[in-house]
Amino acid sequence: MKKIEAIIKPFKLDDVKEALHDIGLSGMTVIDARGFGRQKGHTELYRGAEYVVDFLPKIKIELVVSDHQVEKALTAIKDASHSNRIGDGKIFISPVENAVRIRTGETGDLAV
Repeated sequence: MKKIEAIIKPFKLDDVKEALHDIGLSGMTVIDARGFGRQKGHTELYRGAEYVVDFLPKIKIELVVSDHQVEKALTAIKDASHSNRIGDGKIFISPVENAVRIRTGETGDLAV
């Protein structure tokens, strides 16, 4: 099993959700996040004072998938969140040792 974490632009969430649903993945965790990379934020004017907005709104999606679903999920997220503009985001993949479904006690791939 692998854990996929994707940091994307907020307006791309519905596209990513639909793309994952289309390949048969329905479970995910979505977290509102703030951050910056190469975008480096921007400057805004508020009541005559200028200030720097370092952290931009982002969405973090987390999902755990079977090893054979990783490439399909990666491609779906990448294609759905791509806008060819700076700040499109990042995708991280890491191994998952085990998973347990609390309600039934199922473990491993059955819990996912």
